[in-house]
Amino acid sequence: MKELSVVAICFLLMTSCVSKKKFAALEEDSNSRTEQLKGSLNDCNDQVTGLEGQISTLESNLQQANSDLANEREKVINLQEQLDFVKETNTNLLDRLSDLSVVSVAGAQSIKASLETMNRQNAYIQDLNSSIQRKDSINMALVMKLKRSLGDINDEDIQIDVKDGVVYISLSDKLLFKSGSAVINTRAEEVLSKIASVVKDHKDFDILVEGHTDDVPIRNDCVSDNWDLSVKRATSVVRMLQTKYDVDPQRMTAGGRSEYVPKADNTTAQGRSSNRRTEILVMPKLDQFFDLLAEPLEEANK
Repeated sequence: MKELSVVAICFLLMTSCVSKKKFAALEEDSNSRTEQLKGSLNDCNDQVTGLEGQISTLESNLQQANSDLANEREKVINLQEQLDFVKETNTNLLDRLSDLSVVSVAGAQSIKASLETMNRQNAYIQDLNSSIQRKDSINMALVMKLKRSLGDINDEDIQIDVKDGVVYISLSDKLLFKSGSAVINTRAEEVLSKIASVVKDHKDFDILVEGHTDDVPIRNDCVSDNWDLSVKRATSVVRMLQTKYDVDPQRMTAGGRSEYVPKADNTTAQGRSSNRRTEILVMPKLDQFFDLLAEPLEEANK
């Protein structure tokens, strides 16, 4: 009887050991899965944060595009009002002509010539309206390409606007250069590469690069004053666009504006920071623009 009791006790002890091992294994497996799930959750949160940032950028770009489109529509409305006025004047002249019972040959020829001139001018306005709309559409496409290409750059360091048919790309000095230097840094090369890629696809546009400074005097071993610094910075940008990114040098002009075209008040640190910039202006070729104006005008005056 005693031997049977000993066997029973041994059996119970062995069963207890096996259960504890299984429990420990299950607990370890549960902890491992919990850590994996936590890691997956953190990854999902990071992805959500990144997507929210992209959505915010796209919404900002859409607002700017809507604003630019509203401005262009206003221009079209103004031109249409001019066209309507010319048509009304033309109609009034025809009505008055039909009311005349006796008109001399010379008077009739003079009126006819005036009407023909007005018709040519009317056609000129229509052609000009179409050309402006076409140019504005090209400008809008150029702006959207630039904003998509440079979307990962800090908004404080780069700004893209359209003013009077010219696309302005404003780059802060801290993005391009060290203080008092005209040597382009490595980070800026990436930005200029993206700008070059876009402007090379728009060969009918000229490129003007302007250097700007604040009103704090500067003089060191490399530059003699703010004029010198602004010119050298503009030249550095043009030279890199030509030699490293193959932008046609015949399309480009470099110029320095020193401190004399400020964007903000130089009495504050923030204002001076805004004024220290390099602007890249992408604009229609002037000779093509003047040809566009001259040809219809010559026809209208014949």
